[in-house]
Amino acid sequence: MYMNTRFSLSISICALFCSALVSAQTKVIAHRGYWDTAGSTQNSIASLRNAAKAGVYGSEFDVRITRDGMLVLCHDDSIQGYHIETTPYSALSNLRLANGEKLPTLQQYLAEGKKHPETQLILEIKPQHDETTDRWIAQTVVAMVEAMGMQSQVEYISFSMPVCLELKRLAPDACLAYLNGDVAPRALKALGFTGLDYHHSVLEAHPGWIDEAKALGLTVNVWTVNDDARMQLFIRRGVDFITTDKPAELIPPAF
Repeated sequence: MYMNTRFSLSISICALFCSALVSAQTKVIAHRGYWDTAGSTQNSIASLRNAAKAGVYGSEFDVRITRDGMLVLCHDDSIQGYHIETTPYSALSNLRLANGEKLPTLQQYLAEGKKHPETQLILEIKPQHDETTDRWIAQTVVAMVEAMGMQSQVEYISFSMPVCLELKRLAPDACLAYLNGDVAPRALKALGFTGLDYHHSVLEAHPGWIDEAKALGLTVNVWTVNDDARMQLFIRRGVDFITTDKPAELIPPAF
């Protein structure tokens, strides 16, 4: 009985230790910044500051381009009745977000991010209406990141394959992950991606893709995970990153 008790205790301690190791490998990304808190909103400067304060690995945000080539932060293709891609920046510059901030430009966001070098900036380029514009926004984004000397702090993601391929051409050493969920890890590796960044439903439908990606040296990010049970599942599976709307409420208890 004594030996069995000691054996059981040893197994329990080992399991806890292994669980801690797995958890330590999984990093947290705040989806559209840490916005689910007072005084903040999605894709705002405040959400970036909150993400940095929370100590997450990275703050994710969405970038679009105006008719005259200004890069702004917005998830949807329209804001307050203005279609961003067909509207000059002068018509958008005084629009206010829900927390009272003006619509941020990418330059403003990067300038704030530079004050928080410990926080990676996960820059999502939204698909445009055609491949020519996709390539244009990729070129404009990379030029700004390089001009600000922030290549090592910015990581790129997109649903658009033309955007991703242009990013790969322009910034071959950058971290680059694909979002759309329709390409297997081996094909992504062949195209030069450094990772995949798929919705949890994709990785639940293709559980083997996690191990395949890791074997190929690709990083694995899963989005958008807001419930504890699913979070624990993907931590056990050893994903590299979890993107969540609830970085403060859900991540610390899971770890």
